[in-house]
Amino acid sequence: MSYKWSKKEKAKFASDKLEELYPETPIPLDHFSDYSLLISVLLSAQCTDERVNKTTPFLFAKARTPEEMILLTPKEIEDIVRPCGLAPRKSKAIYDLSHILLDKHDGEVPQSFEALEELPGVGHKTASVVMSQAFDVPAFPVDTHIHRLAHRWTLSTGKNVTKTETDLKKLYPDYLWNKLHLQIIFFGREYCPARGHNPNDCPICSIIGRRTMFK
Repeated sequence: MSYKWSKKEKAKFASDKLEELYPETPIPLDHFSDYSLLISVLLSAQCTDERVNKTTPFLFAKARTPEEMILLTPKEIEDIVRPCGLAPRKSKAIYDLSHILLDKHDGEVPQSFEALEELPGVGHKTASVVMSQAFDVPAFPVDTHIHRLAHRWTLSTGKNVTKTETDLKKLYPDYLWNKLHLQIIFFGREYCPARGHNPNDCPICSIIGRRTMFK
């Protein structure tokens, strides 16, 4: 007979499948400190992690700390980070936030959403990534992959990432958030791309992407 999945059942199926496929979730952005992670996440806006990882070694060869970064000019930073796109804006943000870290936070990356989101170039998603990956604070950063998949799996009807984040946080306990957001990103890249996606071949869409199943 026809059986309609509840949203909670869909959410559990998805998380169980993701845990099966991605039991380990290495941080995609190469970094060696909280500061280098912050800079890498900032650069990843509208840019692939792969491109960021190819670019940051050149930047960090020049400056590994806020103290060293402010010795560069915004133009020098811009020339290095140009492959990541939006270079004028990102380079100014890197330069300015490095000054703020030194002036207000003793050169350390602050460990609160509020303080992070006050930094130039750091929005809620960037702050969420840093809080989860640098400080292991529960957060659910929603990027385009997660937004797309949550909609495909009918876990959220959100028309923006803010609503999708709220919906997913309601479905999953906070101890799963940090790992789960990476698992969804990995799955989106491997099985559930924006273009050329065949739901019938997808390990999750083929099951919960449909409204009903037979049981």
